[in-house]
Amino acid sequence: MSWATGHAGRLPHRERSARTVVLEAPQYVPALLASDVVDAATVVFTPGHSGVTDGPLIVGYEGSLSELGVEFSHDPGFYLQIQAYGLSQYMSVAGPTVIRVAGDTDFETYLRDADQARHEGVFTDFLTNPMIQLADLPALGAGPEGDGPSLRLHVGQSGELSTSPGGKRLGTAGDSFEQIAAEWARINSESTQPCAVCLGGWLPETTRAPALAERPWLGRYLAALDGIRTLRARGLNVTGVSGFGGRLVTALSELPDAADVMDPALPLLLWTDEAVYAHSSRQGRTFQLKHDTAELAEALLVCGSVEAAVRIGDREDLKRVQALFDAAGIKLSSGALIGSGEG
Repeated sequence: MSWATGHAGRLPHRERSARTVVLEAPQYVPALLASDVVDAATVVFTPGHSGVTDGPLIVGYEGSLSELGVEFSHDPGFYLQIQAYGLSQYMSVAGPTVIRVAGDTDFETYLRDADQARHEGVFTDFLTNPMIQLADLPALGAGPEGDGPSLRLHVGQSGELSTSPGGKRLGTAGDSFEQIAAEWARINSESTQPCAVCLGGWLPETTRAPALAERPWLGRYLAALDGIRTLRARGLNVTGVSGFGGRLVTALSELPDAADVMDPALPLLLWTDEAVYAHSSRQGRTFQLKHDTAELAEALLVCGSVEAAVRIGDREDLKRVQALFDAAGIKLSSGALIGSGEG
């Protein structure tokens, strides 16, 4: 999943080789193994391969991880569907599925769904299914943290290398890791939005970058999808997400320049008919809150500090809630200091 999504999660960072490499053609395995792109800790997926090496773990597979509408399997017990974003709303989810934004039309549909969630609080059902993973998150607004050649690489039918099947070319199988990493950095340096690589072969940067610039909240949207999927996997029906169509505290909906609009690292508040939950997508943690605690947490998130949030709640109560989240290792503000009076 880290290879498909471009999201490292809590995986430890690597610097000088790729964590996972997927090949579309087995003839490039020797060139790959002869390079420093892989080491003993790399996992390499290649069609039909069943051999053993002294280096990376090589896993044979059938199907494809890049071709839309095709099933991927690497053992008799695991099957993964690969679908295009624009068609997914019309297809049933039969098992684990990766959804790819594979061109302009898919991207337009993705943006339409995100806008609807942001303004109306209505999230597309298939995206919140726990069996679904949206691919190439860094290019869709999640930011580049953790992604790059050290996390994932794809080797196409002609030996071309990128971080994903729809990505811009970074080199050829056999190139050094330094060359590939330098090209990845160069391409990204020429764009105003991260990441310009992993969808660059399918989506023009002149289309993608302006759309992301107009929606600086897309990282929060993707984190919200993650939170809803997490709760749905537990059998809970999410009826609202703070900042998407409304707030727990109605007065907070009317405040301009909310401090929690753009930072996907901040926790999200989600609620069902019975309870409120805080979800940290970056840490992969979710916990239930008392309703009054959730309202104070929302005030801190929206206002950005204790001092700014006193218009909503009592100062000492706000400090108490801030301390509870601090103790859990989750910050309620993007600023260096909460309660300093600086939003």
